[in-house]
Amino acid sequence: MVRKILVSAALAGALLVSSGCHHKVQNPLSNIDSKQPDKGLFDRAMDSMKKGRYQESRTLLETLINTYPDSEYIARAKLALGDAWYAEGGKAAWQEAEAQYKDFQTFFPNLPEASEAQLKIATMHYRQMEKPDRDYAEAARAAEEYKALIQQYQDSPLVPQAKQKLREVQEILAERQYRIAHFYYLRDNLAASQARLESLIESYPLYSGVDEALFELGTLYEKEAVALRRQKIPDAQKEKLVAQFEKKAIEAYSKIITRYPATDRVGDAKHRLEALKAPIPEPTAEALAESKAEEASRDKVKLVAKVTGNFKKHPNVATATKVGEPNLNDETVKSAPAMVNELTNQINGVQPSQNIGIQAVGTGTGTPAPNEKAPGSQNSGTTEGTPPPQAPAQMNEVQKPTGEGVDVTQTPANSPTKAGKVDSKQESSSKKKGKKGLRKLIPF
Repeated sequence: MVRKILVSAALAGALLVSSGCHHKVQNPLSNIDSKQPDKGLFDRAMDSMKKGRYQESRTLLETLINTYPDSEYIARAKLALGDAWYAEGGKAAWQEAEAQYKDFQTFFPNLPEASEAQLKIATMHYRQMEKPDRDYAEAARAAEEYKALIQQYQDSPLVPQAKQKLREVQEILAERQYRIAHFYYLRDNLAASQARLESLIESYPLYSGVDEALFELGTLYEKEAVALRRQKIPDAQKEKLVAQFEKKAIEAYSKIITRYPATDRVGDAKHRLEALKAPIPEPTAEALAESKAEEASRDKVKLVAKVTGNFKKHPNVATATKVGEPNLNDETVKSAPAMVNELTNQINGVQPSQNIGIQAVGTGTGTPAPNEKAPGSQNSGTTEGTPPPQAPAQMNEVQKPTGEGVDVTQTPANSPTKAGKVDSKQESSSKKKGKKGLRKLIPF
């Protein structure tokens, strides 16, 4: 009996010892084929994205983010959430992708992937960019986002790529400005044309047609000088204004030679300077090398591409230069009505104000909003809420252009080939009309 009791006690003691040491024993098979749950969700999400199951991928990523907020995969999951929308494509999906990328930049601004997210935001707008004669809203947004990448992530290896894309976007924006300016120029709306050309030359120095824009601007100044010579105003005032416009023409022609000496309009610019009895400048070796590099980097647009391009929505950016620093400043535009008022004041002997007619485009973003009034509207060049200065009573007729049939303060609705409103009481805008009264004093 005693022996049975001793045996039972020994067995019980062995069981107690075994149970007490259980937590110290490691099972060598416990970690085989096991995964961390957050990593498992992330891997499954990436696999679903590769297979094109974007909704499933987003669901898994959102589960990871909401369930494991302290996971080491949170940053990658937030970025991948934007990638899933980006890869799906389409306007609505890209809007969601942009929101996710902006959210990622807010939470992780110092990660290298933040610049990658910014590049993808800009790329989405770049891919929706349309030709110069169509809606420019996406091109303006793309330029804004590429500038943000270059300025905010200066040490990123993506900066050179962003600069090249910005050159291509600015080529399209500059082409749009030139077409509108040329449209007004052909219709003798010289104030509106001058405002556009001056803005283009200042804002887009790498534009492939900048020499053509400068030559057209010089010709425009000469037209204004010739028109002023015919006016019946005091000789001293007349000569002062004529000299002012001729000086501007000489500056425009000279800039073609000194800044863009490798372009096609150099010979024509020299001829115009000779006609104006102005000295012909010589470009520096650095300017000549810079201009040659810019022109050599441009691709030629073949005839077939020009024809087929008419049926495509997206623009051809082959003529954009591949060298040079793109302009990172906001575009500015001169107000055509303010320019007319300035000339009127000069004719009347009123001291002109500085920077008159200069305004920033848009509402602080540096680019016009899609539905914003075109630069040069009636309120341009004045402080918001303050009415423009009253014109002299005898000059009221100046403010009513007759003969062009074009509202110089409005940008064409859909393309630079559409004119503004025509007064139904007037004759057809295609007919040339003479200027009457004091209207003759203004050459445009």
